[in-house]
Amino acid sequence: MKEKVQNILRSVFGFSDFRPVQLEIVLSVLEKKDSLALLPTGGGKSVCFQVPALALDGICIVVSPLIALMKDQVDNLRKKGILSAAIYSGMGKRQIDTILDNCIYGNYKFLYVSPERLKTEIFLERFKKMKVNLIAVDEAHCISQWGYDFRPPYLEIAKIREFHPEIPCLALTASATPKVKEDIIDKLQLKNPQVFVKSFSRKNLSYSVRMVENKLEKTIEILRKVPGCAIIYVRNRKGTKEIASVLNQSGVSATFYHAGLDNKIREQRQHDWKQNRVRAMVATNAFGMGIDKPDVRLVVHMDLPENLENYYQEAGRAGRDEKKAYGVLLTNEQDLNTLIEKAMMAYPPIEFLKKVYQCLANYFRMAVGSGFMESFDFELATFITTYSLEMLPTYNALKVLQEEGFLELSENFYSPSSIHFLVDQSKLYEFQIANAKLDVLIKLLLRTYGGELFVEFFKIYESKLAKNLGVEEKELIKQLEYLDQVGILAYDKRKDMPQITFLTERFDAGKLPLNNKRIEDRRQNAISKAKSMIAYVRNTAVCRSNQISNYFGENSEQHCGICDVCLENKKSNEVIYQKVKNKIFQTLTDGIEFSLNTIKEVPGLDNKKRTIEVLREMEEEGLIYTLSDGIYKIKS
Repeated sequence: MKEKVQNILRSVFGFSDFRPVQLEIVLSVLEKKDSLALLPTGGGKSVCFQVPALALDGICIVVSPLIALMKDQVDNLRKKGILSAAIYSGMGKRQIDTILDNCIYGNYKFLYVSPERLKTEIFLERFKKMKVNLIAVDEAHCISQWGYDFRPPYLEIAKIREFHPEIPCLALTASATPKVKEDIIDKLQLKNPQVFVKSFSRKNLSYSVRMVENKLEKTIEILRKVPGCAIIYVRNRKGTKEIASVLNQSGVSATFYHAGLDNKIREQRQHDWKQNRVRAMVATNAFGMGIDKPDVRLVVHMDLPENLENYYQEAGRAGRDEKKAYGVLLTNEQDLNTLIEKAMMAYPPIEFLKKVYQCLANYFRMAVGSGFMESFDFELATFITTYSLEMLPTYNALKVLQEEGFLELSENFYSPSSIHFLVDQSKLYEFQIANAKLDVLIKLLLRTYGGELFVEFFKIYESKLAKNLGVEEKELIKQLEYLDQVGILAYDKRKDMPQITFLTERFDAGKLPLNNKRIEDRRQNAISKAKSMIAYVRNTAVCRSNQISNYFGENSEQHCGICDVCLENKKSNEVIYQKVKNKIFQTLTDGIEFSLNTIKEVPGLDNKKRTIEVLREMEEEGLIYTLSDGIYKIKS
């Protein structure tokens, strides 16, 4: 089996060998053992479930909350000729229906599922009939309320395991504290799990904290000192544009990225940056997830992340090629003072949560008992204007309603149009004869996408099809809508606005079953994490890398030697070393004799341990020597 997975790794993924820990995880899955893998950002988590799933008969179910990441992985697998699909919030029922059928009757190897889909009847009925070989849970920390991104729908995973009790479950995460690790094992009901932990330490990544008032000036200074590709993280969307503009004026090629930009613009900017046409990407934390660019040399945070988990993941996007890279955090006293306040504000009062929920119900005209798994286009700015709400408290309320499992807010949502023939080839041919006007379009679709259109949905780009057909895009859309209307094909139009999906039937807002205790616990958890972030900034005594490792439960005594704390300690030690060295020379020159046993008697050489270290180094350098009785002498 080892030889088989090595061959899959080479022939399918193009890697000559597994990274540390990957092979052990793969073999554990093949032995049908439940497993938990903690691999740092860029540690190659996807290989750990994709390789064993390809080695086994059947289909692998991958649970993930990250829609963009799901789409990327499905696209990459399909490019390799591996049948894969994803279902998530915002997709049409017909499309989900077709995908699930293909996962039962087609030769599909991977189905990516967003967690909120797990409890739907349409999924559960088909899931029971699938030949499942593995359940992989990505971002597994989301199952724990003590994690930094709690998602109640993750709690449904343990329930779906009942339908395939003999199938192993592999949980994966890049960052989990010991408490969260225990929670993952408990909530996923992992049986005697094999636990694999790759060190959180990154030997090539130099962490540093700079206390500065003018962050932009400092960022430009750092960019001039550190060559190569960079990511600059800022908190708000407006700041991304302004900072990118200043960087360009300063001679640093830069662009900006946030979830509010049009999808085509986001894709183009991401592509330009990945191809090194632009050096610096100024972005909110909407950027970077799933982007495997190995040669990022610098990640600068101009605003404090909410917690060390986020900082570790974001800074960890630097230096994935294992060459020297830098993670720099720019902050000041004002930032530190407001971080705790922001953590407290992240959980608005219960009454305000109910008010926002009621406003949403009114906004989408939803009756009590309706709306289960329905998705809507959602513009936060329009919503808050309509109901005279404040931006930040409302956004925080939506995030809490998501944490409580009532809705899903997808801010960075884009789904291209897709089509799928609903009739067989003979009925389609009859329709073509009877509708000569639409015959040209149908022939173009068949020529472009082939017979697979009868089996599954395919992404289409209306502008490209219209050009090939020689008609206006509006006319093409009109024809596709007609074909959908008469039941010849299913046409799901593209969505490129943020989406709100209701994960439950609409409640009466006054009786909204909020878990008050859990919300309060989460508030305290957020405050605790903010305090840990502040402690990291203020601690100038312990190696930065060790501080991060210790936070995640890994006890490391070996200093990285390259962070700001280690470099400062090294400088300080060099000054002390020189002082002790000079004192030894002066003492011996003055004819004062001493040995290891009498060091303490010499004024200025009271630290015996440090003095012995300096004496040994001086002996190795040939500057001094010892007589037979242990007395030190200067070498002439």
